[in-house]
Amino acid sequence: MTISLSNFEAGSPFDGNYAKSLKAVQKRLGELQSLHILHNCRTLIIVEGWDAAGKGGAIRRLTANWDPRYFEVYSIGAPTAEEKEKHFLWRFWNKLPRAKEVSVLDRSHYGRVLVERVEGFASEAEWRRGYDEINEFEAQQRDIGTNIIKIFLHVTAKTQDIVLQERLETPSKRWKVTAEDFRNRSKRTDYEAAIAEMFRLTDTRWAPWKIFDSNNQKAARIAILNYIADMMEKDMPKNFPELSPEIAELAKLTFGK
Repeated sequence: MTISLSNFEAGSPFDGNYAKSLKAVQKRLGELQSLHILHNCRTLIIVEGWDAAGKGGAIRRLTANWDPRYFEVYSIGAPTAEEKEKHFLWRFWNKLPRAKEVSVLDRSHYGRVLVERVEGFASEAEWRRGYDEINEFEAQQRDIGTNIIKIFLHVTAKTQDIVLQERLETPSKRWKVTAEDFRNRSKRTDYEAAIAEMFRLTDTRWAPWKIFDSNNQKAARIAILNYIADMMEKDMPKNFPELSPEIAELAKLTFGK
């Protein structure tokens, strides 16, 4: 996919009642999770984006009404010493969803062609090979019925700076700011090039990318949650099963009707 990130920088405020819209889409997501469980579906949600783009906030609101037994959020950081000795995809296999489950990756295997490329943690041969390896990895998951949803949250450098400064000024949020935030900020042009190539080479028929303007986080959250709901619903049976005769009989004996 050829994209221009400048097309996702309007930062338009949410046009509507944010609280009501959030409640409505979270209720919808809760119902969809029930269908997801009942029909033995599996979904992998990949959340990528700039530092301070609101990935964590979107994920918290996404999972707010979900049964915690059937989803897991994985915050992906630097690989361990053991993981570095393996193929880069090795550490993601045990994070894939089983039947009934949703796995949410807060950052992902795309680190190979983003941070590992830009920061020199992978050789050029390794990160260039990574595009095909990622596409094949995702195709394998799709072949066994995994619904793959990939989203990217975009913010301008100006918005990113505002958020970082606000975090530094807020005692309860200072811990979120790391030296990596400033390192990545200084290499924004390199990251923009890596992101553009990532979209071009990994936007596939079986696992397309969706980019969101996150310069207004409330508007972005509603858009992201509705998109994920649409994508979950698209590949999932929409009917709840009828009450089984056994349970109906037990209910009749218990409640008299």
